[in-house]
Amino acid sequence: MLNVLITLVVVGVLLWLVNTYIPMDGKIKQILNIVIVIAVVLWLLQVFGILSNLGVR
Repeated sequence: MLNVLITLVVVGVLLWLVNTYIPMDGKIKQILNIVIVIAVVLWLLQVFGILSNLGVR
């Protein structure tokens, strides 16, 4: 459980750093944020075994 929390904090800090310090168009930042959030949600579902129960590998 501690590994999940540490990973979430690291991903959050990295996303904040990218959004704050790397200049890019707002649309690109929005797409990047959406992709990262979807990836993290899918990873969390897999970690807690919810995706495996649905038959998704």
